[in-house]
Amino acid sequence: MANPLLLGPMLRFVDETSASIWVETRADCLVTVHADGRSWQARSFAVHGHHYALVEVDRLEPGSVSPYSVEIDGVSVWPDPDSAYPASVIATRTPGRRPRIAYGSCRTSVPHDRSGNRTHGVDSLRAFALAVADGNELRPDLLLFLGDQVYADSTTEEMREFIRSRRDIHEEPGTELKDFDEYAHLYQLAWSDEANRWLLSCVPTAMIFDDHDIRDDWNASLDWKKKMEATSWWRERIVAGLASYWVYQHLGNLSPQERAADELWQRITARDEAASPDFSAELDEFADGCDMGTNSYRWSSCRDFGGTRLIILDSRVARDLTPSARGLLNDQELAWFDGLLHGGFRHVLIATSLPFLLPVGLHHLEAWDEAIAQGAWGRPAAWVGERLRQALDLEHWAAFQNSFRTVARMVTELADGERGPAPQTVTFLSGDVHFSYLAEVERRDGSRVVQAVCSPMRNPLPRFMRWFSVVMSYGAATPLGAAAAHSAKVPDPPFRWKTVKGPWFDNNLALLQDGADGLTMTWHTGVVEDGDELHPRLEEVASITVSVKSDSELPL
Repeated sequence: MANPLLLGPMLRFVDETSASIWVETRADCLVTVHADGRSWQARSFAVHGHHYALVEVDRLEPGSVSPYSVEIDGVSVWPDPDSAYPASVIATRTPGRRPRIAYGSCRTSVPHDRSGNRTHGVDSLRAFALAVADGNELRPDLLLFLGDQVYADSTTEEMREFIRSRRDIHEEPGTELKDFDEYAHLYQLAWSDEANRWLLSCVPTAMIFDDHDIRDDWNASLDWKKKMEATSWWRERIVAGLASYWVYQHLGNLSPQERAADELWQRITARDEAASPDFSAELDEFADGCDMGTNSYRWSSCRDFGGTRLIILDSRVARDLTPSARGLLNDQELAWFDGLLHGGFRHVLIATSLPFLLPVGLHHLEAWDEAIAQGAWGRPAAWVGERLRQALDLEHWAAFQNSFRTVARMVTELADGERGPAPQTVTFLSGDVHFSYLAEVERRDGSRVVQAVCSPMRNPLPRFMRWFSVVMSYGAATPLGAAAAHSAKVPDPPFRWKTVKGPWFDNNLALLQDGADGLTMTWHTGVVEDGDELHPRLEEVASITVSVKSDSELPL
C-alpha cells in the first residue's frame, strides 16, 4: 500500500514558541503532529486534485528541541522506522541567540548517481544534509532558498518522461511546464531525495522565487512580458507557476499571524471541516491577478533574529515594467522596504535573488544596456538593447537604475546612522548568477556594506560560460563598461565597490554565522570520494569574516 504521505514533512516558519509543518498527501485526510507529549491537527485542502496541509504547532518552550512524528488519519507515516537518519526535531529559537543561516540558489533535480553528478555536479544541499545527519555540521537556524528551487523551463529527463505521459511535447510549450499538475511533479522531484527530505523536516526554511521558477528572464521588461502574453500557453503557465509557488513555497514563509491575516488562508481555514473542497478556482484567480497587476499581494517577508533583521525581497512580481517608471521594486514595495530599513540592529541582511552589487564590469554593461533599450541612442539601438537584454540576461538591479540608486541611497543612510544607530553590517545575500563571490562597498566610516553571493547549489555553468562570465565581469570589462555607460549618459554609481573574494564556480551552499567579531561566511561544496556517489563529503571552499567593532564599542 502506498504511503499516504507524498511529500514532507517540511519544517517551515519557526519562532520562539511555534512551528509550521507542511505536507503533501495522496488524498483528503486529517494530519496530526505529535511532539513533547502533545498533538496538533489540520485538515488537508485541495488544489487541482492535489492535497496539502499545514499544521501549526504552538505553545512550545523557547530554545527547546522536540522530536516529532506525523500521522495521517491515525496511521503513522513519519518517521520511517527503517530510516537511517536521526529523528526529525522542532528546534524553537532561543531568545537573543545569534543566528546561523545556510543559503543558496539554483538547484536542478537530477539523480544523485554518477551520471547526474557528472552532468550537474554534486548536490551541495545533499552533501550538507549528510554532514548534518552525521553530526559533522550543526543544524542552522534557517535554510534560505534564494530562487530557482525548480526549473520550469529547463526540464530533466525524468520530468520530460512525466510530460510525455500526459501530452504531446511537440506542441507548445514543448518540454517546458504547462500546468499545476506538472509543477506538482517537479516539486516531487526536487524535494523527495531521502537526505534532503530529512534535512527539510528538521531545519526551518524560507524561500523566494527567481526567474526559472517560472521562466528565464521572467519580467525582464515590458517587451518580454508582451511577447509571452502573445503565446498560446503563457497564461496557463504563469497562473500555475504562481499558484503552485503559493502552496509549495510561500505559505510556509508566513508566520502564524501573517497567515491568519492572509485572505486565501482565511478561506481555507473557514471551510466546512467535514469536507476538503478544491480551491483551484480561488487560487488561479489570485495568481492571475498577481501577474496582471490587479492584486497588490506581497511576496516579500521580514524576520528578526534577536539583533539581526532579515528582509527577503521579491524582485520578480513586484517589478514595475512601465518604461517611464521602470523599477525592480514598484512604489508600494519600495515603501514597505524603506520602512524596514532602520537602525538598532546588529546586522541587517537583505536577501534578494538577484545580486545588488554585481561585478563592476557587468554592472556597467547592464546599466548601459538599459539606457539604450530605453532610447538613449535612438530607436534602432533601443531594439538592439532589448534583444541583448533578453539574450544575455541583463536584468539585475543594475539594469533597473532607478531602483538601484534609490536602494543605494537608503542603504547608505542606514550605514551612516541616519536611520538610527547604525548596524555593524548591511549584507546583501543573493544567488542567480551561477558563480559565488563576496564584494564590499568602499567606505571609511559607519557600517560595512557587503554582497555575498552563493550560486548554484546544483547547476554549474559549462566551462566556456565560466570564461565568458569572468571576461564580462572583471578585468578590461570594468573600464570598457564604464565608458559605454558614460556614452549613454548613465550617471556613475553612488559609491564604489570591489570583489574581495571569488569568483568560484562549483556547486556551493553558504553558511553565515553571526559572531562577536563579525559575520563569518563560508562556502561549501560536495566531494565524491572512492566512487561513493551517494555519500559525498562536505568540503569548505572559502571562508571570510567581515570583522566589526566589538559589541561594547557599539551604541546598541
